[in-house]
Amino acid sequence: MARDGAALADRLAAVQERIAQAAAAAGRDPAAITLVAVTKTQPVAVIAAARALGLTAFGENRVPEALAKFAPPAGDPSGADAPDRVARSGVTLHLIGSLQRNKARRAAAFFDLVQSVDRIALAQDLDRHRATDAPAAPPLPVLIEVNISGEPSKTGAPPATVPALAGALRACPHLAPRGLMALAAPGLAEPALRRQFAALRTLRDQLAALHPDLPWPDLSMGMSADFEAAIQEGATLIRLGRVLFGERP
Repeated sequence: MARDGAALADRLAAVQERIAQAAAAAGRDPAAITLVAVTKTQPVAVIAAARALGLTAFGENRVPEALAKFAPPAGDPSGADAPDRVARSGVTLHLIGSLQRNKARRAAAFFDLVQSVDRIALAQDLDRHRATDAPAAPPLPVLIEVNISGEPSKTGAPPATVPALAGALRACPHLAPRGLMALAAPGLAEPALRRQFAALRTLRDQLAALHPDLPWPDLSMGMSADFEAAIQEGATLIRLGRVLFGERP
């Protein structure tokens, strides 16, 4: 594990340099960009090594896997039975994968941010469960996932439906909308890639104009193959797995 930890440290340093260069090229402060380490299929020991290197934001795709690897939030009595999981102190845990409604109850109480709200019924489920299962917790930060590429196989709300979904979130007092998330189509040349990211930014700006009393600070876009283009177009959250951890176990 010591050798693996050294390799992770080297990859992280290289990624941080690339983030800094992309931010400088866009005239942005790299401190405004949060690296969300995607830990899908990664064991607890690897996540702990990443935490020791200073990473604090982690993204999981599936609720059951996250429950098995991360300790419950502070105040949850089941945390006493989780000594073999990643401690939550100082950690922000993001759900970045598609969320089925039958998993909404656990997600609402367990995660610090849900990036994949793509329909009104799911938002209402999260709102209800946040109120009943985590009554002492603040409103759950959420992002609207948008199918910005238009691919039928991709999850996310069609762009035309996003204003209605944003409006519905106003009626969910236990949720706190913070912005948008999307996956670009794979294999695009950089100009086309940047157009998709720019379209997400434009949609976020339209929501800010429609709902000026709500904060819309976040754009979660960019993964291992395209995060530099996403930074150029205003990403505040980038979701990186392979470029940090290597190929999945």
